[in-house]
Amino acid sequence: MEHNLPSVKSWKSLVKRRNNPQDGGKSSWKMKPVMALMCTVLLIFWYKTTNFQYEQTEIEETDYPFEMAKESEPVSEKLKGLPYGIIQSRSDLELKPLWSSNTLRSKGGELTNRNLLAMPVGLKQKDNVDVLVQKFLPANFTVILFHYDGNMDQWWDLEWSSKAIHIVAHNQTKWWFAKRFLHPDIVSIYDYVFLWDEDLGVENFNPQKYLRIVKSAGLEISQPALHPNSTEVHHRITVRSRTKIFHRRVYDSRGNMKCSNASEGPPCTGFVEGMAPVFSRSAWFCTWNLIQNDLVHGWGMDMKLGYCAQGDRSKKVGIVDSEYIFHQGIQTLGGGGYPDKKNSARSGVNRRRGSPTFDSRTEIRRQSTWELQTFKERWNRAVEEDKNWVDRSSSTRNRISNNRRFKRSSMISSLLQRQAEETTK
Repeated sequence: MEHNLPSVKSWKSLVKRRNNPQDGGKSSWKMKPVMALMCTVLLIFWYKTTNFQYEQTEIEETDYPFEMAKESEPVSEKLKGLPYGIIQSRSDLELKPLWSSNTLRSKGGELTNRNLLAMPVGLKQKDNVDVLVQKFLPANFTVILFHYDGNMDQWWDLEWSSKAIHIVAHNQTKWWFAKRFLHPDIVSIYDYVFLWDEDLGVENFNPQKYLRIVKSAGLEISQPALHPNSTEVHHRITVRSRTKIFHRRVYDSRGNMKCSNASEGPPCTGFVEGMAPVFSRSAWFCTWNLIQNDLVHGWGMDMKLGYCAQGDRSKKVGIVDSEYIFHQGIQTLGGGGYPDKKNSARSGVNRRRGSPTFDSRTEIRRQSTWELQTFKERWNRAVEEDKNWVDRSSSTRNRISNNRRFKRSSMISSLLQRQAEETTK
């Protein structure tokens, strides 16, 4: 045991080394460059990792910003009385038979219709609607008609009428119907939702070819181009180009609105009109939430639809030229359309007698104008109040991204400078 104990001299030398500040100072000085190098390497590694994670998050948020609730999320308190496996939170618009054969039962709930055509219709446009629907049924579409004039019984003579879904509400608009009957949980099985007006000519339109183009181009929101001779053309971007299959922007130097390569917003790019929009499933989920419950005419929404394009609106919103339509511009909601002779004569008598006549179209336009102003005010107020909202339009997104990169670079530079200063002390 005695041989294992250190000698008195060794104890003295150990104490002497510990008490000698010069030796410790030299050792510490030699270690400082190594520590500085290690810290620098760690900072660079941290920066690269953080930057990669940030860019991945940006990509995921751009591609799936409106992802629906996942099954792994906790079940609502109101559903605690049910076993999880029995809960079905979504539905569809598929008609079901009252009974079925054993063969059909064995197939279960197979869904063959994966796209939806929804239209507001009135009896005055019955012939045109008939032609239009017959274009879509062979392409395996589900059809839902919103009867705004209350006349539904006179549609049963059409061969396909029993295959469609009919909803009646007097003097209601397309957006009123869509907000109440096309909830995302109801239409989530459909790949695309066609929310069209009834006065569209489809002689040069094929829905199957149209969808092939939309999918190949990656368009989340789209519309068929308008024939140049259409009765109503409000924006040049919607006019058909004879030399293209589809286009995403328009170039126009005429008028007050100048559209060029530098244009990054509607109506120069990222724009479709409200008469014949087509939405992907994700885009419709966003659009349904954009529709204001009490603003039924939808004015102003076309300028904001690009925010629902699941990414850069200048790339994911487009007009399909090879499959185009003719907009007849017939306004029938509210008593418009082609006036009959009896009503024309009566209104002439009223004018001659000096009594004022009620013009429903004028009142509708006045209401629409008020709704447009209200929608703009709500949008601006929402943007101002939501401090976490980020404008993902291309110019704003690039500016914000550059600012963030500059801030991260400045932070790294300051950290490295501070570390260098501590090393030289």
